[in-house]
Amino acid sequence: MKPFKFFLFIPFILVSCIGGRQNNNSDDNRKICYRNFEQIKEDGKLIVTTLYSSTSYFQYRMQPMGYEYEMIKDYAESNNLNLEIKVAPSSERMYEMLDSGIVDIIAYPVFVTNNLKDKYTYCGKEEQSSQVLIQRTDKNKKILNNVTELIGKTVYVKDNSRFLTRMNNLNSEIGGDIDIKIVNNDSISLEDLISMVSKGEIEYTVADENVARLNKTYHWNINTNLKISFVQRSSWIVRKENSDLANSINSWASDNNRKRSFSRIIKRYYELGKQDLSAPTKIPRGHISPYDKFFRKHSGKIGWDWRLIASISYQESHFNPNLVSWAGAEGLMGIMPNTAKSLGMSPHELREPETAINAGVECLMRFYNGFPEIEDKDEKIKFTIASYNAGIGHIYDARRLAEKYGKNPNIWEHNVADFVRLKSEPEYYNDPVCKHGYLRGSETFNYVKEILERFEEYKGRRS
Repeated sequence: MKPFKFFLFIPFILVSCIGGRQNNNSDDNRKICYRNFEQIKEDGKLIVTTLYSSTSYFQYRMQPMGYEYEMIKDYAESNNLNLEIKVAPSSERMYEMLDSGIVDIIAYPVFVTNNLKDKYTYCGKEEQSSQVLIQRTDKNKKILNNVTELIGKTVYVKDNSRFLTRMNNLNSEIGGDIDIKIVNNDSISLEDLISMVSKGEIEYTVADENVARLNKTYHWNINTNLKISFVQRSSWIVRKENSDLANSINSWASDNNRKRSFSRIIKRYYELGKQDLSAPTKIPRGHISPYDKFFRKHSGKIGWDWRLIASISYQESHFNPNLVSWAGAEGLMGIMPNTAKSLGMSPHELREPETAINAGVECLMRFYNGFPEIEDKDEKIKFTIASYNAGIGHIYDARRLAEKYGKNPNIWEHNVADFVRLKSEPEYYNDPVCKHGYLRGSETFNYVKEILERFEEYKGRRS
């Protein structure tokens, strides 16, 4: 199989195309280049655009992931094509890139409309989705099954969002009396609102169905069944002239031999729980973990209290050396396969406790040394832990955002941490200072917080 290559979109000037790949526009005499399916196969490369989001494309621990990304990767693999990703900063730019021939396909769920059908060909797996109500499932709490039951209820939605527009329209449709609370606090993201419903801090919020399904894998106690809008169809699109490419994609999407691959991808993003709910490994009396001696042995390399590294390990695996996360992270320290490879280890070797702990410390040292300008050790530790969870590129992004908005890029609490959380919002992850796009920032924020709290608890134990 040919290796995959990944590139972020960099604007450039479209130059004239060579023979066989140009369309002449008699109005302005410009030449527009695009490749048909035969030319794509000759070149051995499929060029794709998409948007950053929790469901389409993102970097997790600096590895590319996302439902749409994995689906288009599967298509490329099935045709023995290299995959080149050009992430667009907006929907408008995606269409421009397709129109100009910079990319072959938009691998993003584009809603089906008559206007777009006249210009593009929809292809691939068609999805049907709605906006849905996010509500908590409690024993003594009635689940709403009809939109009229929202009368007298309080629903929280972000300001200037399509969810606010839909809730206002729904309120008019059913005669009013839904209490719509507008959230205009920039530091609260949609994912934060969903988490607040799960924790019982608010009663209801609204999200797109695919985002709701994804978040249900993080919050087992939310219900996403009540649709509050009409069903909309969506799929990928190609240029109207590229019917052979569309036919190839449709053939792939309907191929029964790909069902297992499709099911694996769907399960990974929309079914597998993202939180480790397994029982912790049995811990000997008077110990923090079964592996205290290894944490003590290897902590000296980085100069940290061994109990802090043990706290990270608990967060990653509950001290289960055989755990494999939904993203593929393995072992006591949750090391990703590509990271293991860069350390000269195989994923199988990470099942060995001491090897895993040593690998985790090696990673922590790399991240720790990535912040030479942060002089305070305690602050530097927080940035290192955040990088271990998210990848150091996302933390660099958050530091640049903090500096841009007048915060201290060398302080975690109430400074960089706020912008880590905001990296789940398009306004921030599409900011020109950001190089690594979408991040589920609330996860990283809580990751740092919970590890440090557990570390304090561990220090209070006799061990």
